[in-house]
Amino acid sequence: MSTAVAVKKDKAPFDYNKYLRPNKLPHIWCPGCGHGIVLKAMLRAIDASGLSKDQICMVSGIGCSSRTPGYVDFNTLHTLHGRAMAYATGVKLAKPSLKVIVITGDGDALAIGGNHFIHTCRRNIDMTVLVYSNAIYGMTGGQYSPTTPQGANATTSRYGNIEPVFDCCELAKASGATFVARGTAYHCQELEKIIFEAVQHKGTSVVEILDQCPTYYGRQNKYKSVTEMMEKIEKDGTVSVKQADKLPPEKLQGKLLRGVLHKIERPEYCEQYKKFIIGKAQGK
Repeated sequence: MSTAVAVKKDKAPFDYNKYLRPNKLPHIWCPGCGHGIVLKAMLRAIDASGLSKDQICMVSGIGCSSRTPGYVDFNTLHTLHGRAMAYATGVKLAKPSLKVIVITGDGDALAIGGNHFIHTCRRNIDMTVLVYSNAIYGMTGGQYSPTTPQGANATTSRYGNIEPVFDCCELAKASGATFVARGTAYHCQELEKIIFEAVQHKGTSVVEILDQCPTYYGRQNKYKSVTEMMEKIEKDGTVSVKQADKLPPEKLQGKLLRGVLHKIERPEYCEQYKKFIIGKAQGK
């Protein structure tokens, strides 16, 4: 007597190729760079959102992270250093129906682009800002950035950085962003969910993403491997919001929280602008 055996069919592997421009590959990122992990998490989040490629406009400035729009098959703009959010604002005002996603780095967003970052959050323009934060200027020679830890080495801080760091998420929250979150390249599945929620949010959503630069930050700070860098993020650097609720204050000293840190609703800029223009046209 034959016995029927139920065979569990595995889910088909995710097809990244449908979102990539194969003629732009191979990419320029170094072996071990966290940006590729972030790219994969972002593409999976976009796929889950149900948005078509034509509904998305991806904008970037200058830097390793900012090369991302060149590799993806969306409407894309690769713009000036620090000016990604200014260009993105223009795109959103001209085409409010588009889902605008800004790809930027810690230097691009928080140093030369710091003023644009603050006012984008203040206005609450409906765009998602992904800040790839690897604590270094990776493309232009390994200079220290606004998120380089105190004491860390860089080509412009050979004896250790003496400047305090920006907390990207606290800056975004204080500036008025209505969705603020933090993820890491190590916690890639968690990151995918965070980006998905950020894309769904109506208003300015900012996600700081901690990842690793083995070429400049890693070598200059004596890390032996990429694995060591990622484990540093996982073990010593961060704790999830859910875990934090169960830990005493002393256990949270020096830790950065992961997950959704801030989420509120308030009027979105483009909608307010449209009401203003219609009102003026009607003589109100």
